[in-house]
Amino acid sequence: PVDSCACVLPEGSPFLREPGRTLVWRIFTTMSSGALPKPQMRGLLARRLRLHIVGAFVMALGVAASYKFGVAEPRKKAYADFYRNYDSMKDFEEMRKAGIFQSAK
Repeated sequence: PVDSCACVLPEGSPFLREPGRTLVWRIFTTMSSGALPKPQMRGLLARRLRLHIVGAFVMALGVAASYKFGVAEPRKKAYADFYRNYDSMKDFEEMRKAGIFQSAK
């Protein structure tokens, strides 16, 4: 008989097991309030897009700020430092003496 089988668990066990079957959890359901509430089906895409658009906007602002302060501002400062001390006539005379220009000897 089934009672003498070693695979049968006691009646109070949370498992339900039949001889030759896999282990299955015993499900206890308590319905205190009746039916479950209906899931929200409207506006799922709109809510998801709103969240992702805000995230994309914040990320774009972050990338723009990091480019401005990490690349553009140092480049602008380097150009300003170069032209602060640049003498175009001295540079022209050096190129003329080197023979680069054909029209100015």
